Amino acid sequence: MNTNIVYSLIVWLIFSLQCRFLAHAMLDPVDFLALQSIRKSLNDLPGSNYFASWDFTSDPCNFAGVFCDGDRVIALNLGDPTAGSPGLTGRLDPAIGKLSALAELTIVPGRVYGALPHTLSELKYLRFLAVSRNFISGEIPASLGQIQGLQTLDLSFNQLTGTVPITIGKLPALSNVILCHNRFTGSVPSFVSQTLTRFDLKHNNLSGPLPLGIPVSVQYLSLSWNRLSGPVDRVLSRLNQLTYVDLSVNRFTGCIPGKLFGFPISNLQLQRNQFSGPVQPADQVTIPAVDLSFNRLSGEISPLFSTVENLYLNNNRFTGQVPGSLVDRLLAANIQILYLQHNYLTGIEINPTVEIPLSSSLCLQYNCMVLPVQTPCPLKAGTEKARPTSQCIEWKG
Repeated sequence: MNTNIVYSLIVWLIFSLQCRFLAHAMLDPVDFLALQSIRKSLNDLPGSNYFASWDFTSDPCNFAGVFCDGDRVIALNLGDPTAGSPGLTGRLDPAIGKLSALAELTIVPGRVYGALPHTLSELKYLRFLAVSRNFISGEIPASLGQIQGLQTLDLSFNQLTGTVPITIGKLPALSNVILCHNRFTGSVPSFVSQTLTRFDLKHNNLSGPLPLGIPVSVQYLSLSWNRLSGPVDRVLSRLNQLTYVDLSVNRFTGCIPGKLFGFPISNLQLQRNQFSGPVQPADQVTIPAVDLSFNRLSGEISPLFSTVENLYLNNNRFTGQVPGSLVDRLLAANIQILYLQHNYLTGIEINPTVEIPLSSSLCLQYNCMVLPVQTPCPLKAGTEKARPTSQCIEWKG
């Protein structure tokens, strides 16, 4: 028998059953069949009771996590969102693509595995897609780039591989791209959306340079724990709406643009890269937390950093005196952390009898000076108090 005829008969049968059981409310037969397929492919983990309400002799629009507009499913939140809920297991059935009015799809953390169905691209009205903290594997279907209205794409904390499709970068309405904690390789694609505000690809295996095509609208930028390389000054200098930046644990090189320190950033993490040269903010730095540690930065420390509450400049190549403004702010308990260990600093003007506030932490170990004060340092700073004289002479010379 022709497949279309069989499917039509099934739809007619479902429609008849709905008329029998639901005189007051009828879900579109295609959506009804899709929900049945989705239910068959997923199960509650022990301790979860999410599917208890999914009784197909009643109105599916009253099922947990199913939201309707008229006779169509417009939102599907799979799993109990209550904190600590064990979630679901199984696969996401390709029938999900039959819910043609769907605008929101989420799956709570659990053990849903397998690939993302390519039929997701058929959801032309989808705005919000969040399938995080599960065991989704395979590649992101390039066909997701057909969902022109997609605003949030959250596939974080899964086991996805391959590259981030260029087609995703061409979506015009994206505001949140959260793909962190996966196994992506290749380069970071450019994005065209001028409403993109959150861009999170940390903890992957991405390589290559930071693309120029990061929209100026980005506020949250996290690309840490990858293998990205090359200079960043041209890209970061444009992103004047940044409020959070984490590019740590990569292989970035070149200078850190001074303009960056004037942006409305609350936390700046550039540690464990290969940045070099002097660091020269254009004005007083108002960023509460700045971490530039474990780089190759050199020159003198700018006094404009004295207004930073938590400042990590350790394990670099800074020289000269520690600015007096930093000392004053530290003693006034306005600086809580000032880590300057493992540099080539030659002095600090501080009274040896002064007491460092209990709320503040200063570390000066392994510099080219006799330590004027004894302060507790983190264990990873080591036990050596000063650099060997030969190193200091060689660096100065």
